[in-house]
Amino acid sequence: MIELRPELAPGLEGLTPGQFLWVLFHFHQSGEPLLKVHPRGDPSRPLTGVFATRAPVRPCAIGLSLVRLEALDGNRLTVRDLEALDGTPVLDLKPYVSSLDKPAAGA
Repeated sequence: MIELRPELAPGLEGLTPGQFLWVLFHFHQSGEPLLKVHPRGDPSRPLTGVFATRAPVRPCAIGLSLVRLEALDGNRLTVRDLEALDGTPVLDLKPYVSSLDKPAAGA
């Protein structure tokens, strides 16, 4: 569940259950940023540049997760597939728009 400050609830108008949303959030517990990591934290994988991974230990600790909105109640959103810890600060929500978010064929 995502709970926004009550004064932000009017900004949720127009969202409907079933649609996909991008959630931008702050990796508030990720620790010191690293420039090279083992993908998926697996030391058997070679060190790789952090920008080529989904590692949370980033120079700018911003996370991005695509979720499905299950329900909306005031300032509370019930979502599926959020890749964030409970209590993680949400920075922004944006609707997934397939014509904009999906690369064009041949791109």
